[in-house]
Amino acid sequence: MILWISQILIPLTVCYIIGFGLLSGRPVFDDFLEGAASGMKTAAGLLPVFVGLMIAVGVLRSSGLLETLGQWLSIPAGWLHLPTELVPVTLVRLVSNSAATGLLLDLFEKAGPDSPLGMCASVMMSCTETVFYCLSVYFGSVNVRKTRYALAGALFATGVGVAVSIWLTLGFS
Repeated sequence: MILWISQILIPLTVCYIIGFGLLSGRPVFDDFLEGAASGMKTAAGLLPVFVGLMIAVGVLRSSGLLETLGQWLSIPAGWLHLPTELVPVTLVRLVSNSAATGLLLDLFEKAGPDSPLGMCASVMMSCTETVFYCLSVYFGSVNVRKTRYALAGALFATGVGVAVSIWLTLGFS
């Protein structure tokens, strides 16, 4: 039943939107074109942010700074019961999902995906968000400069996600 619902949901939603627009007398195709043009302008405006984030993550990863930072933070990570190998993944996850996935695959090659460390990293990737990426994209698209408590709340939620992933995977093994 769930498989059938998942297969029919998107076509049903599209038909509903088109039907509602036609019944209410809205120019559906014109609204679509206007929305697409607005989306392209937003994407073009955010392109420098994307390029800057990708370059920054590439520089951090290839320079070896992430490994050095992981060694420096090994003592505080030990207090938090965070394995040293997960420190670079945790830090990069705040900025880029694709770079964190690359580090995760490197971790899988070393420790294995079914190891306690691999399982902890997998759960951590699912429990956290790319905080700086999302804030820059969402607030940047609407030109918000003062984010108030969004950064603190997002970092707190990420910390809780990391703690829960450690507790769920390493606490029970």
